[in-house]
Amino acid sequence: MVSQDLHTTIYHITLLRHGESQGNFEGRHQGQADYRLTGRGKEQIRLLLERWVYERKLFDLVISSPLPRAIETAEIIADGLNIPLKPEPLWMARDNGVLARLSPEEVQQTVPEPVFINPYQPVGQTGESLWQLYLRAGSAIQNILDNPPGNYLVVSHGGILNMSMYAILGIHPQPKLYGPRFRFSNSAFATLTYTPASHRWLVLGVNDHSHWDYTE
Repeated sequence: MVSQDLHTTIYHITLLRHGESQGNFEGRHQGQADYRLTGRGKEQIRLLLERWVYERKLFDLVISSPLPRAIETAEIIADGLNIPLKPEPLWMARDNGVLARLSPEEVQQTVPEPVFINPYQPVGQTGESLWQLYLRAGSAIQNILDNPPGNYLVVSHGGILNMSMYAILGIHPQPKLYGPRFRFSNSAFATLTYTPASHRWLVLGVNDHSHWDYTE
């Protein structure tokens, strides 16, 4: 006889990248700069909300990066699904130092990328190294698992979401961003479960953005 509901012993975690921001639209290196969502970005999240309402998706808590493009995304979802929202700085975008707000052309003119970058080297001269981002992503996952099992939605940014997948799957950062990349398009999400009793992670989907053309 099962003494406990299966759902109370499993973490259900959804990792969502924010909708399109003004920085995305302009093709700029955003880092921790305070770009907000574009009209298209807000529409992407509204479509996602419609999809999740239709699917009767439930979350116990929304955990969000406090940067404007993420918190705007989280507020639309939290308000629409009537669930609590908790800002968490661990999920902020990578600090990319002097690269913040620069276009690729401006980067090449002012701070061109070194020929070789090791995982411990700060990005943008003064920003986080890839190893530091990886460790922060691991701490962010630990922060979720310090809570009781439940259904958690994380709203964050592509770089740290990628490193959170590394931390979950036991992949180490590589020089020059070698190694696998987990795609997170704007407003796309990954779905995972974690069973503490067996230390078993399941990746159920990555870069899900079918709501872009979603209709009832």
